[in-house]
Amino acid sequence: MNQIESTNFFKYVYNIIVFCFFVFFTIILWSCINFNVTTKGYSMFIEFKNASGIREGTNLRMRGINIGYVKKIKIDLNSIIILAYIQSQDILIPKKTIIETNQTGILNETVIDIMPLDVIDYTKKINVLSKECYNSNIICHLNYVQGVRGLNYDDLVRAVTRISQRFDDPSFFKIFYLFLKNGIDISDDLFQITWNMSNTFFMFCNVLKKFLVNYS
Repeated sequence: MNQIESTNFFKYVYNIIVFCFFVFFTIILWSCINFNVTTKGYSMFIEFKNASGIREGTNLRMRGINIGYVKKIKIDLNSIIILAYIQSQDILIPKKTIIETNQTGILNETVIDIMPLDVIDYTKKINVLSKECYNSNIICHLNYVQGVRGLNYDDLVRAVTRISQRFDDPSFFKIFYLFLKNGIDISDDLFQITWNMSNTFFMFCNVLKKFLVNYS
């Protein structure tokens, strides 16, 4: 009986040791993967006048490809500042770049588009984390850049609403009626002038024809 209990105890201890090794190995593996993910990229600050639908997790695109996302957003007195994370240090962004917010898709999802204006030709690898990067034409780690507002469906809806309100204004129809009336009057005058000129030209041709017939 004691031998059976001892055997069960050793099995229990063995299972605990195996489980602890498994948990320890899982934690080590997760730490390695998370460390590689968080250290292979870099960050930069972008300032916008308006959020325009930006939130944490908003994608950053360059030439149509997702290269990062928004990590944090801070609201300032006159603007908002976002901390953008670029997923790889090999993704180089020229300093002469347009960064704007756009809305795409059926759900008007907001994205941040990065559109480089310069084509930079470099022969050596640039490390965005090094001090030498600040003397280059590349946006470096924790650089501060300015963003602008791009295509926004709210602006489009607002513009259409204003146009429709203009059409609802009675004074607009009054001005349009006067413009149409004056246009009709001018067209009648032009028609009359053209008709008179054509008659004059026709009479001149007849006189010239008779003259040539009589003196030929």
